[in-house]
Formats: sequence, structure tokens, C-alpha cells
Amino acid sequence: MQEDLILLIGEKLKSKRTQKNITLEELANRAGVTKGLISQVENNRTVPSLPVLFNLIHSLGDDLKSFFEDMHEHFVNGHVLIVRKGEEKPFEKEPVKGFSYKRILTKSIVAQAIDIAVLDLKKGAARKQMIQTDAFECKYILKGSVEYQIEREKFTLHEGDTLFFDGRAKHRLRNIGSAEASILVAYLF
Repeated sequence: MQEDLILLIGEKLKSKRTQKNITLEELANRAGVTKGLISQVENNRTVPSLPVLFNLIHSLGDDLKSFFEDMHEHFVNGHVLIVRKGEEKPFEKEPVKGFSYKRILTKSIVAQAIDIAVLDLKKGAARKQMIQTDAFECKYILKGSVEYQIEREKFTLHEGDTLFFDGRAKHRLRNIGSAEASILVAYLF
């Protein structure tokens, strides 16, 4: 959760700054820090101290309550996280022409092993029984439409959506589309 919050802070600072048409240099002058520090924070390469963070937020003309209020929703449901197609966050990992990274998921977990597979579901295929695993599960819908039931909640996912959840929660899935569905699955043990 700590890494998730750090990513959200950097993204939020950058978003607020660009919405208000404030350059890195302007914000640096207002906050009394360097452009490089702000760039590192916005690109999730460093974590600002609390006084620096508060000063940056204030220098953007914002208050703490409004800056953090919509971040709460990101953490409300601790065992299920859905990232819809188009909600991926672009980021620069390396300055190579033609490379375009999009962050689908960053989640702090203690994992000792990982198992990655592709699951193909025929039209109408469904698991009748609720199951549990001893892994965190990450599912990226490659094609088709599926419904995941996790405990009592049902989630409809389409091509490009990502689902992350704690496999210890009872769950099952079914193909609700009109054709075969395909899912990239990662189990983190």
C-alpha cells in the first residue's frame, strides 16, 4: 500500500501542476526546492519529506484535505483492485524512441514465487464452485468478457481490464461473452 500511495502522490502533483499550467521552474521557486526534486517526485523516483510535500501542495494553491480526498477510494476495498482499460498510467522508464510504458499495477506484497499463465475460456465456460488459493492473483483480460465473483461481489471485466485480488477470498469466474475469452494470469505466492 505504501508504494501505491507514493505513486498516487507523484501522479497527483504532476496532474495538479499541469492543470494549473505551472512549470516545474515556477513550482520550484514557489516551494523553495529544485526543479530536479519535483521531477523526481512526479516520476516516482523519490519520496518527498512531509514538510516538502506540504509546501508543494500549498504552492499549488491547494489544501491537504482536497489534495488527498479522492485517494481514499483507491484503498477502500483492500482485497480487490480493478484497473479499467484506458486507466493505465503512462510513465517513462527509459528514454528510448518508440518505447511506451503503461503502468497497470503496482502493489506492495510479499511474494516468494510467481506463476504466469494464459487461461482460455470457451464461450459459456464457468466455474460452478467458489475456490480459494494461497496467492495474490492478477488477471489481465487479453480478449473477451468475463465475470469474476469474489466473495459476494461480482465484477464484469472486458479486454484491457486488470483485476488484482487476494486469492484467499472465495472466488469463481465465467465467460459471459459471445466468444472465447483469454486471460493473462499471474499468481504471486
